[in-house]
Amino acid sequence: MSLKLKIKQLSFANKVVRALWNIVWLLLFRPTPRVLHAWRAMLLRLFGAKLGKAVHVYPSAKIWAPWNLEMDDHACLSEQVDCYCVAKIRIGKHSTVSQYSFLCSASHDYTQYAMPLLAAPITIGDHVWITADVFVGPGVTIGDGVVITARSSVFHDMPGWMVATGNPALPIKPRKLEGITNG
Repeated sequence: MSLKLKIKQLSFANKVVRALWNIVWLLLFRPTPRVLHAWRAMLLRLFGAKLGKAVHVYPSAKIWAPWNLEMDDHACLSEQVDCYCVAKIRIGKHSTVSQYSFLCSASHDYTQYAMPLLAAPITIGDHVWITADVFVGPGVTIGDGVVITARSSVFHDMPGWMVATGNPALPIKPRKLEGITNG
């Protein structure tokens, strides 16, 4: 496994707070109309999420531990995104994680009999678009301006201002924006 992964022990208190969060998610977060982004952001902040201005978290997005989520201004977690934030997950400003994507900050050490939980943070830069149904694994850093195409799987860091695709995702070409200098 990656050198970035660390064994993670979850305390009893962590489990209790996650159980409380799951109740809040089910009763107060999930059933809200799509347009109530500010309400959902307030609930996430109550559970320790660090959120910038005008973040959009859609009601069907699943956040495992809000206290491990950071979203900068105008960042978005779309419909059916699974944000498994056992370790920190940071999403930069003006970045979007599209529907059905899975941000997975943990795995298990299958080389050990007890298969302990291993966790490592995920960092997504500014102006990134994680398109539909993308998997991002533990310990991955995605540079500014990156586009990861649909159904790709990201297991390694991605350099900035690239378009990446595949399983495993590989950078295939620079991302160029008309009328804007990248970087």
